Amino acid sequence: MRNPVPALVMSDGQRAALEVLSKSGTASHREVQRAQVLLLAGDGLANEWIARTVGVAPGTAAAWRARFAEEGLAKLGKVRSGRGRKPSIPQSKIDEIVDLTRNSTPEGHTHWSVRTMAEVSGISPAQVQRIWAARGLKPHLVETFKLSNDPQFEEKLIDVVGLYMNPPEQAIVLCMDEKSSIQALDRTQPSLPMKKGRAETMTHDYKRNGVTTLFAALDVATGTVIGSCLPKHRHNEFLTFLKKIDSEVPTALDVHLILDNYATHKHANIKTWLAKHPRFHLHFTPTSSSWLNLVERWFRELTEKALRRGTFHCVPELIAAIESYLAAHNNAPKPLIWTATAESILEKVARGRVALQTSTKTGTDH
Repeated sequence: MRNPVPALVMSDGQRAALEVLSKSGTASHREVQRAQVLLLAGDGLANEWIARTVGVAPGTAAAWRARFAEEGLAKLGKVRSGRGRKPSIPQSKIDEIVDLTRNSTPEGHTHWSVRTMAEVSGISPAQVQRIWAARGLKPHLVETFKLSNDPQFEEKLIDVVGLYMNPPEQAIVLCMDEKSSIQALDRTQPSLPMKKGRAETMTHDYKRNGVTTLFAALDVATGTVIGSCLPKHRHNEFLTFLKKIDSEVPTALDVHLILDNYATHKHANIKTWLAKHPRFHLHFTPTSSSWLNLVERWFRELTEKALRRGTFHCVPELIAAIESYLAAHNNAPKPLIWTATAESILEKVARGRVALQTSTKTGTDH
């Protein structure tokens, strides 16, 4: 052990500040270490012993001691110019990668991957990934969309959103749709159960054992669902379902049905029935706007939780599974809260139209 160097000279105020910093739970680990080193240096201990105790290199302890002796606490937390890790990728190279990602594709491919970009740009895949992550670029992902061309888009949107956000009194608002051609699928081989280290398995091929159509109407206020499985989805079946709704909804309430523009919903026989039941009011979503109908969310949950992994030897088994899920859902329903205003949706659609027109024009120019 070398002889101790002279104790680092510091005032009582400086020592008090360093003691607080050395025990801090919010300062960075490096700042805490620096304070501990300086306090031990103030006690006259050798740099080697201090470094081993605090967990830093002896050269680091010596440098911190020398800097404190020269500058005190005033510049302790500042990084000197020229210090620190130098950028490994020039900004020009980063700009080039971002431009290639946004405005081009590799030959023979539909999109860039970290490896194809790394080959072209001459940097590592990990560096490409960091550049993309910092700028929110995800060329491996694609989102689907479709802007409605319905000439009455704004009118229908305002009508439906108005029902969600300000439902009429003495009325029930139901989101209604059909989930058609639900297949009773039977796997060609038995599934293997889940066990430690292995998920449940099932064959990718199957046998078709018939189909059914689920008519469903979701009560926006309570989350409960009126449902019925019928063989087809013609206007006759739709009329049967309307009668079911009529029988289950208290007669004192008006019924506001939100549904799509399927021709079945506008059949002459349906209009005749509606004329005799004036408490029913139909509200049609814009074309290509299924996202506006809340029952679609329930259909998605039904598929994920009760149908996708199911095995059904016949249609009655399929219907029984659907009815079982429907009953379980209605035992503990949750109301759906719509928060997007019609104005915010219209603004978003307007931006989408501008972006689409710009993209189309740019593509035409090229």
